Amino acid sequence: MKLRIATYNIHKGVSSFGSRPRVHALKKGLESLAADVVFLQEVQGRHDLLALRHATSWPQQGQHEFLANDNQHSAYGVNAVYDHGHHGNALLSNFPIASSNNHDVSDHAYESRGILHCVLQMEGVDVHCYVVHLGLFAGSRRRQTAALIEAVTATAPPDAPVIIAGDFNDWTNALSATLRKQLGVMEVFDQQLSSRSFGSYLRRLAGRGPSLTPARTFPAAMPVLQLDRIYVRGFAIHYAQVLYGPSWAQLSDHAPLVADLSLLQKVAADSLQCDDPVNDAIYASGKL
Repeated sequence: MKLRIATYNIHKGVSSFGSRPRVHALKKGLESLAADVVFLQEVQGRHDLLALRHATSWPQQGQHEFLANDNQHSAYGVNAVYDHGHHGNALLSNFPIASSNNHDVSDHAYESRGILHCVLQMEGVDVHCYVVHLGLFAGSRRRQTAALIEAVTATAPPDAPVIIAGDFNDWTNALSATLRKQLGVMEVFDQQLSSRSFGSYLRRLAGRGPSLTPARTFPAAMPVLQLDRIYVRGFAIHYAQVLYGPSWAQLSDHAPLVADLSLLQKVAADSLQCDDPVNDAIYASGKL
């Protein structure tokens, strides 16, 4: 079974200065991804002021419900609450959501952060999904990463498939090694340095080769910083891409990531190799 996943910080569905709603264009953009599971950050569950200001274009539903298509299930975790509304993380899924829980990992009073944990039922297999949005300060991110590791360890069995995706704000790439070591995950762009060999990947993972580098996703018009990630366990990675450029930059300040995966128990071991010619062409282009 193959599936496509995406992660996207949607900037609360408004332009960079908060003056114009983008939710309708965002909905079309998400539909164009054709993703089975979408991890969303900065999702506006309610905003009374924008609803009044843009009465004809602001959805009456929460954005997690509005952005889901007719066949999708949705879950929402509130992170920040204020007098006129709230926002947080969300998950959209073509698969049934068996359960969802939001873990508060706020590190101080000025940033409200959370980890939304959803269990999806995919062809009789429970897949644990974690939607993440970490803080702007390095110390906060380290503590929140420790909380993420604790949450995954406590809620997902050791042999369960896991997807962790979102905005890590980790522009120095200081957290990936800890996540790989503690949770046994792989980032979907780890294989961009692979020479068609899983052994080559293991050598790099052990520090005996070029460092594993996530893709650049911010700002969306011309990404420079490596903020957004997709980590997986129990999946083969067939394809991964950053979508950026003028059209995506009009929707959010972050570029979305998409990846095609399949459950490892459903595929041969050699599928771990990066043998997708389209993927090879993307890697070779240097746009990542």
